[in-house]
Amino acid sequence: MSGAQESTTPEVAALRQKFLHGMSHAACTVNVVTTDGVAGRHGVTVSAMVSVSADTPRPTLLVCIHHLSPVADALLANGVFCVNVLREDQAHVSDSFAGRSGAQGAEKFECATWTTEFTGAPRLIDSLVAFDCRVTASERVGSHFVVFGSVQDIAVAAGGAPLIYANRAYGVPQRFHQRAPAADSAAAGGALALGCFQTFAPYIVPALVARLTKMHPGLSLTLVEADQGQLLAGLRRGDIEIALLYDFGVGDDINKESLAELIPYVLLPDGHPLAARAAIALEELIDEPFILLDVEPSREYFLSLFRDRGLEPRIAYRTGSFEMARGFVGHGLGFSLLATKPANNMSYDGRALVARPLAAAVANSRLVLANRANRPMSANARAFAGHCRAFFHGVTHAHQNP
Repeated sequence: MSGAQESTTPEVAALRQKFLHGMSHAACTVNVVTTDGVAGRHGVTVSAMVSVSADTPRPTLLVCIHHLSPVADALLANGVFCVNVLREDQAHVSDSFAGRSGAQGAEKFECATWTTEFTGAPRLIDSLVAFDCRVTASERVGSHFVVFGSVQDIAVAAGGAPLIYANRAYGVPQRFHQRAPAADSAAAGGALALGCFQTFAPYIVPALVARLTKMHPGLSLTLVEADQGQLLAGLRRGDIEIALLYDFGVGDDINKESLAELIPYVLLPDGHPLAARAAIALEELIDEPFILLDVEPSREYFLSLFRDRGLEPRIAYRTGSFEMARGFVGHGLGFSLLATKPANNMSYDGRALVARPLAAAVANSRLVLANRANRPMSANARAFAGHCRAFFHGVTHAHQNP
């Protein structure tokens, strides 16, 4: 490769514009490249990330970073980087590292939660996939540095779809062939693709589906349990017709109907000194180890309850599993804040738990029924919505923590 540039002529300038226009039609994954080390912590959004070979001593990939980006010099000085391939619901992370949010330097990292792997480069904790790399070579080609990385470690998410960039806009992949329901099921009762936020799905969906299928026995149901961002992306993409989720971050393109107010509570192990209180103040918890339900929007909501009062909790453990959080509490490893309240007070492994309300009023979250705006709901979706309204009608706030 050579870094030499041809003299600019009208023909070359025109070819350049045609090249940029042509490349805008090539869909690419959206990636945030991060680095940390002697030159500090930096990150930048890139679309130019390519597999080079899986047959080198360690797999090799390359990224292209503009030579004017401070990340280029920092990455080369640090000698390490992580390629974080973003999920379909993480456009806000891309915007932050592309400079569109106004955040500068290390502030860009405040848009998400990070960890580190083998090299020490920051890894987005819930990216679709992350490649942890050491720099093996680099070369300036035109306006960009081409940086080759030897892959040291790889973190792959359990599910999700990539955020893509094409035609100078974000997008999500669309499956060519949607799974069609069996002909007899479709003829008898049709189909419904239902989404539900993963923490409260086990406590409300079975009862709702039982009501629905009793009245519509031929219904073919597809159930998607996922986090908030994945559900909203599924609604927008058309994979999900109707969803039960939180009222956080729902845009104007999504209709939402409030069904229940979810009141946060403190979860403690049986026998904890604070369990004797009728209600607990957040101020009493800041020195206690906090088991954080680390899934959006729960994570930011529970942390905001502390920060709204000028407090900072002592996070001891993070988990994306609701029952794992309950299990940690049951074993005396700390307390948790939750909004979903199961009918029993035992963890999976039989440890007794105690739930106590907060002593002071806080902003409650709401469970909403959501569907894509400007798209009429099917008869099955309308029937499900009716069962949801009947299910939650007349329920007191104490029982609206499903």
